[in-house]
Amino acid sequence: MNELIKNAQRIVFKFGTNVLRNENGEISLSRVYSFVEDLSKLYKQGKEIIIVTSGAVGLGAKKLGVDSSESMAVKQACAACGQSLLMSMYAHGFDAYGITVAQILLTEEDFSNRKKYLSLNDTLNTLLSLNAIPIINQNDTVSTEELEQYHEELQICFSDNDKLAALVASKLDADLLVILSDVNGLYDDNPKENPNAHIIPVVEKLDDTLKQYAQNASAGGRGGMKTKLEAANVVTRSGGCALIANGKIPQIISKLFNGLESGTIFLPTESLPGKKRWIAYATNVLGQIVVNDGAKKAILEKDSSLLPIGVVEVRNDFRRGDVVGIVDSNGVEFARGVANYNFSDAQKIAGVHSDKILETLGYKNYDAIVTRDNIVLL
Repeated sequence: MNELIKNAQRIVFKFGTNVLRNENGEISLSRVYSFVEDLSKLYKQGKEIIIVTSGAVGLGAKKLGVDSSESMAVKQACAACGQSLLMSMYAHGFDAYGITVAQILLTEEDFSNRKKYLSLNDTLNTLLSLNAIPIINQNDTVSTEELEQYHEELQICFSDNDKLAALVASKLDADLLVILSDVNGLYDDNPKENPNAHIIPVVEKLDDTLKQYAQNASAGGRGGMKTKLEAANVVTRSGGCALIANGKIPQIISKLFNGLESGTIFLPTESLPGKKRWIAYATNVLGQIVVNDGAKKAILEKDSSLLPIGVVEVRNDFRRGDVVGIVDSNGVEFARGVANYNFSDAQKIAGVHSDKILETLGYKNYDAIVTRDNIVLL
């Protein structure tokens, strides 16, 4: 497995909040500059480096002397103050090695809007072709929490930098996503509670048993092992590898790429086409379509389209062309797809045979509410 790491050419590195801070909650300059030094070595070996970094809110809170958890407005103010500090730190570090960096701040709309999503790809690839290192962060001055509260069927494409890093890696066809956190990797139990817990060095496929090992977010960060496993799932279904390792180990990046240190590596499971990656992970899910057992079986086993006859219920307002979740009678989402009809019309034809769509609506776009080419199984 060390060869997979060594031979990776295009690599996304994600630095978590707890890795960037010391025990006093302040930025650990020595660790950050150690990361910069190690990444500079990889860069000069000809590897393409992309950084997704946390830390702006924490830096801003220290500078402003406030608690960033006080309110959303305070958090946004901390992010606005801290982002410039965070970026200047990286720029200063890489400048010592003659390397140019570029700041990119992203919101969920940069992924959920397909035109912006494709434009982002062009921008990132152009920066890499110009030998710059993109440094990416979530734009915390534009919060997604209002969206999260909008309705329960809405699922935003990312709310933490683990998922953001995975989406970037997927979009750029990166060979490897390296998530550096304050844990050594995925364990078969909670190592803080069970001293006999063992690290899992290689994961060939994420299953329900492995997902049960995920723990809640650690103090100071928004993610935890759960979000890291979700990120790994996005990358491995996009044809890349993902690696979780302990960023607090000195010279961890050099050690990883020289085979001297390891964490948990997740191997590729498939390579979804670009549009299906966007449907499955990179866009907001704006509604739900509940289907009966027959429709679920046809979609899962026969790669069928979702016909209106199999629809039991349609939830939340969405438009034609939006991505919706396809759920079974137990409320379990098993697929996603692009809707061929808007919410109100989908409601009207739910349970109706396809040859009755024209009679019911007065027009007919498709025989299916979601066409099989636009369905992705989860």
